[in-house]
Amino acid sequence: MKALRSTILGPVVATLLAIIIGGILVSAMGYNPFVVYGSLVSGAFGNAASLGNTITASIPLILCGLGIAIAFQSGLFNIGADGQYWVSASASVWVGYHFTGLPGWLHIIFCLVVGMLVGAIWGGIIPGLTRAYVGSSEVITTMMLSYIGILLARYLIEGGPMQQKGFNPESPEIAQNTQLPYFNQTLMQSQLSLVAVAITILAAVAAWFLLYKTTTGYQLRAVGFNQRAARYAGMRVTLFTIIALCLSGLFAGLAGAVQMLGVDHRLLDGFSSNYGYTAIVVSLLARNNPFGVLLAGLFFGALTTGGQNMQIVSNVPAALTDVLQGLIIFFVACERIVPQIIQWYRRRRSTRSSVAAS
Repeated sequence: MKALRSTILGPVVATLLAIIIGGILVSAMGYNPFVVYGSLVSGAFGNAASLGNTITASIPLILCGLGIAIAFQSGLFNIGADGQYWVSASASVWVGYHFTGLPGWLHIIFCLVVGMLVGAIWGGIIPGLTRAYVGSSEVITTMMLSYIGILLARYLIEGGPMQQKGFNPESPEIAQNTQLPYFNQTLMQSQLSLVAVAITILAAVAAWFLLYKTTTGYQLRAVGFNQRAARYAGMRVTLFTIIALCLSGLFAGLAGAVQMLGVDHRLLDGFSSNYGYTAIVVSLLARNNPFGVLLAGLFFGALTTGGQNMQIVSNVPAALTDVLQGLIIFFVACERIVPQIIQWYRRRRSTRSSVAAS
């Protein structure tokens, strides 16, 4: 219970400190922090449409965050989720409009599976093999492949084979039977899909079950905790390094596929809002816990949609949401340092008291 309390309390305190410091900065800029944060909250949760937009914005962050959390738990840093997202989205869209005549449910599953497989291959094969057998840094390889993936997807719709003729850089629209239905659009007035929400929740449950209820998950976490001890215990460190990065790419690929089927319905130039990079912060805030990723992703989805309303209502620069994200990262990083400083201060004070008493 104490460990659980510590796991929850740390990110909450980090978020509250970021909000307080952000309020001080807003006040120093001449704005009323209560009005600014009020417009942010109302923009994220003020009505059914805002809530639907917030949940929709959080889905790709959660799915990418789950993949990054698995990599973190395995002692690896997948910084290339954005490129995996783009490449998988491109593959899902191609399957969505290229294959016709399939039943709707089968076509949707086909698109999702292709997206996940492409993400797993792009994120796991080259970075995993080079990390496992050559010792190269997965930070560098995933980052470089991310740039390649983004530029490749952009080429496909800018003069490439997927560009729809006579249109701005975009692909053809996926078939109608592959588009995830919106939830009561008259009520919500948003692009929220209950199917996408269900997929996201099931993905979080699957990630949690894999990490904490299976032998594979235990071995992944053991390798992440101490590779030397895991190797001494007979675990195949190279194999689980590859598996971890493949799983991380798989979830990023699922994010791209769900976004295309549920929201965009076609590949558009600039459709990604740095989901892969923001998902790193989501995973850090969640302490790499899959269920924590659900809450952290929803929080950052609220920052995205609420930030737009904040800019309109309060005339505050939209970059303030980026400042809040940076402050959260800072306080999460300092979370383990602060208790050590407090303990050092207490020991020093105790020593001074002992000297004074003697």
